[in-house]
Amino acid sequence: MRSIRKIVVLGANGAMGSSSGAVFAAAGIPTVFLARTQEKAEVGRTRAEQITKGKACAPTITCGSYASDLGHALLDADLVFEAVSEDVAVKREVLALVDKLRREDTIVATVTSGLSIGGLSSDLSESTRRNFVGIHMFNPPTMIVGCELIPHPGTDPGVVAVVREFLSKQVGRQVVETADTPGFAGNRLGFKVLNEVAQLAEEHGVAFMEQLIGTHTGRALPPLATIDLVGWDVHKAIVDNLWNLTYDTAHEQFRLPAYMQRMIDRGHLGRKTRDKGGFFRLEGKGPDAKQFVLDPATGDYHPLAVVAPPVPSVVERMKTALKIGNGNGYRGAMEVMVTAEGKEADILRRVMLGYISYGLGLVGNVVERPRDIDRIMGFGFNWAPPGMLVDAIGPGRTIVMLERAKLPVPTPILEAATHQRPMFDEPDLVINAAV
Repeated sequence: MRSIRKIVVLGANGAMGSSSGAVFAAAGIPTVFLARTQEKAEVGRTRAEQITKGKACAPTITCGSYASDLGHALLDADLVFEAVSEDVAVKREVLALVDKLRREDTIVATVTSGLSIGGLSSDLSESTRRNFVGIHMFNPPTMIVGCELIPHPGTDPGVVAVVREFLSKQVGRQVVETADTPGFAGNRLGFKVLNEVAQLAEEHGVAFMEQLIGTHTGRALPPLATIDLVGWDVHKAIVDNLWNLTYDTAHEQFRLPAYMQRMIDRGHLGRKTRDKGGFFRLEGKGPDAKQFVLDPATGDYHPLAVVAPPVPSVVERMKTALKIGNGNGYRGAMEVMVTAEGKEADILRRVMLGYISYGLGLVGNVVERPRDIDRIMGFGFNWAPPGMLVDAIGPGRTIVMLERAKLPVPTPILEAATHQRPMFDEPDLVINAAV
């Protein structure tokens, strides 16, 4: 089997280019950082050294520019890792250069969170198309090991095998292969949930939704804090792409709320615009910092300590069940969610059942097995996977609840109920909900 012994990273000054390059270099693979200028490439190398605390160091990383060094760097490159900005025109311009200069057997990977792999390679030579794949690493890749590998219909299966082996064995990724569909698997499901919660926040309030769909539901961060961390501009780009290109049961959940567009137009992008904020805004620093929360109706911010509603009873009871479970209390927490009464519980069930139904409904279309969607949500998003939640609720009862909610019942849940077997099958994945 072909091996990958040298990598060229394009767009190495960007966040994904520098951090992905850091992963390669820290694994001991000679890596060339290229950008539009030598100085920008060196900025990327400095960042890589910082985030790996010196594991990605100068002897492993060399730097250069496209104009001066691309041709020479590609002479013996086994993998070109294109990580320029998430813009079709920019990517095609860079890939066209690579197409002219690469060796016949050099593998080319585009780093994208949802652009069409087949579309990006459509104008490339047949040789490059056969050796072309998409790789979606989750940010920051130095901490998150989930990774999607996306071939297009013209990709050589042997190339897919080489890249899968490289990602899993050499750089420690948990690899899930997905079809070349909008958003692939992780972002399609994850941003469906994130945007749905943002939509509900317009009616029910930011603080209320952040409490209701919090860490007790099996996620590292509540949804709205996650959007602030990702960046509202990035969130918009992903859900707009999904809104324009997908027409399934979740289509309406991909519509960006109008209030978010108004705030984006005013420069509110989440944590990256600290003074303006996103759903939340901090004023001051250190222990004296005060947190403010957005009012979607007016665009104003109010002190969170003043306007935060009481914690819903269903949330308190789920947290208690998780504590009693000593880190493995999902069954008890899901029992609370299933049986709780009232408006808050109804909204919570709506979001969680939608996550289960849509996620496992991607099996057979976007991913091959239920285990694939479970792995990417666990290793990529650090969310409790849909299959784990079905097991906690019980497949039979999940079917009843989905039918009652008028949501599609995915075939994997029907099969689990019929054969009385658990859905979740990933011994290396442990998700402990924070309470």
